[in-house]
Amino acid sequence: MDQILSNISLLLEFPIVNLKIVIDGIMIGALFALSAYGLALVWGVMNVKNLAQGDFVIAGGYIAWWLAKNGVHPLLGVPAAFIVMWGIGWGIYRLVICRVIERDLFTSLLATFGLAIIIAQILNLIFGSDTQSIALDYPTLYFADGFIDVPIAKLLGVLMATVLAAGVITFMKVGRMGQAIRATAQDARAARVLGINTDKVYSFTFSLNAAICGAAGAIVVMVWVIQPFYGITHSIRSFVIVTAAGLGNLPGVIAAGLGIGALEQYGAHIFGIGYQQAVAVLLLLLVLLIRVQQQKRVRKSLQ
Repeated sequence: MDQILSNISLLLEFPIVNLKIVIDGIMIGALFALSAYGLALVWGVMNVKNLAQGDFVIAGGYIAWWLAKNGVHPLLGVPAAFIVMWGIGWGIYRLVICRVIERDLFTSLLATFGLAIIIAQILNLIFGSDTQSIALDYPTLYFADGFIDVPIAKLLGVLMATVLAAGVITFMKVGRMGQAIRATAQDARAARVLGINTDKVYSFTFSLNAAICGAAGAIVVMVWVIQPFYGITHSIRSFVIVTAAGLGNLPGVIAAGLGIGALEQYGAHIFGIGYQQAVAVLLLLLVLLIRVQQQKRVRKSLQ
């Protein structure tokens, strides 16, 4: 308890520390928002709650890490992970997801939970259980007399995440498939009547989600660490962001992702790095409680 109070007093005594925490949180939160947007797509279009979301992120990280280990520049690992995870996502959709779309919620949860376990075990068997990361030989920028440090690698990660997010948003607004995805999300039955192949839309959406997660994982491994069983933490973060922001609310997803990134950094500073992941779990519980109370109020107002 004394250590916690000491950490809080440090934040109050040196406001510059707060700025450093917020900057670090925003850079990490941008990656959280990227993978959460993929979950929002699958959830909104297919009504599938993908519990393997975080494992897609970790798989993309291992693809980039393996390529870097074999001489490929780490930055090239981002598009490579995007392409490979697209193919993996399409295969998973054809083998598993297409069979549970029309089933009840419990069936889709059980199927994707099984996928999460399988992916984690495969990664563990192939790459081992040690944590891995890619060390980029880029300098670090220092501000405020050295109190604030901003690694170039993290800046590149945020830039790549921003470019990818902008590309996906533009595609969803301009591309024909993007328009078909939005139409299917609004009313799948009406989309079929209008001649839209919803099965093709579903497979494309799930593949796009896996690809986005893969690219996010390739960026994560350059600024953080990955391990085969870290997927659950990324899944929880994505669920917190989407639940807090609401389906279809892209600005809300971005804001929630950045906010959760900052809150996790504050949690790590105040309570210790070992409690950083616990912050995401507590946030999920808090968001669910708030949502339940909101639904109760709506029901009372309608009665």
